Amino acid sequence: MIAENLKEIRSELRERAKLVCVSKFHPNEAIMEAYKAGERSFGENRPQEMLEKATTLPDDIEWHFIGNLQTNKVKIVVPYATIIHSMSNERLVDEIEKQAAKIDKIQDVLIELHVAQEESKQGFSPEEVIALFTREYIDRHTHIRICGVMGMATNTEDESIVRNDFQKIRDTFNTLKERVFAGDDKFCEISMGMSGDWRIALEYGSTIVRIGSSIFGARQY
Repeated sequence: MIAENLKEIRSELRERAKLVCVSKFHPNEAIMEAYKAGERSFGENRPQEMLEKATTLPDDIEWHFIGNLQTNKVKIVVPYATIIHSMSNERLVDEIEKQAAKIDKIQDVLIELHVAQEESKQGFSPEEVIALFTREYIDRHTHIRICGVMGMATNTEDESIVRNDFQKIRDTFNTLKERVFAGDDKFCEISMGMSGDWRIALEYGSTIVRIGSSIFGARQY
């Protein structure tokens, strides 16, 4: 079933964006089924779970950390994460820098934006991002490579709200690209779109979609 689901998603996604298979809460057996079907990028949101999977599953898997990250858990994530999607506050910026420096790693990250109407969601507001991430501030963090932005749309049936949220994420990316990252080829990613809204996200320039339940089925808690 997983292989069939992947085939269907790939046929629709084609080469328009990178697929990250959201494997959080799913067992190694399910990940290996997707792996055998050709997938290599998996998304996790709990540090300990990612650690256990990263140390037991094949070495060529790219681990994307996509969940809310607490500063005291950064040291678990940095050694194994190919990229951290959820750099959501200043304290995290500093802690990721600190832990990456300890192991002499340049850690790829995405700036998490908060544009959704739910207050529970994490992230910088677009205004905070534009104010904070100056060239001087970025250059002080020599073990972090900012590759783009990540965001989630409001969880709603109102498509106009979802579209508006994705537009805000895209606009913030564009502003950062023009003002701070012009000429930086690494700053190229917009991670937005999940199982319920990834098709809409593609219309707004998403380069990474994070799909879980449409691949693996309902979460196994």
